[in-house]
Amino acid sequence: MKFCPICGGMMKKQGNKYVCTSCGYTEDVTTGDAVTRKIVIPASDRETIIVDTGERPLPKTRIRCPKCGNMEAYYTVMQTRSADEPETRIYICTRCGHTWREY
Repeated sequence: MKFCPICGGMMKKQGNKYVCTSCGYTEDVTTGDAVTRKIVIPASDRETIIVDTGERPLPKTRIRCPKCGNMEAYYTVMQTRSADEPETRIYICTRCGHTWREY
C-alpha cells in the first residue's frame, strides 16, 4: 500500500502511475513497486467505519486542510495500530469535506 506524500491519502495504481484518491497527486511506478498482496478478511472480523453521515456531531479543531487551506476541521481519534502506539487522528475539513489522518 502506498500513501500520498502531500495529504497522506491512499494511492491506487492506475497504469504506470500511482494516483492519490484524495488530492489527485500522481507519481510514476518504479521498479520494485509492483508487489501486490491480496488479503481477504472474514466477514465476522470486519468493521464498518462511517466517515460522512451528513451530520457533524464531532468536535472541531484548528488545523490547516491540505486540500483547500481552510483552518478548521472536525476530528475523531481511533486506535488503528497496536495498543503501545499512539492513536490515529482522522480529520474532515469543514469547508471542502476532505478527509486525512495524522499519526
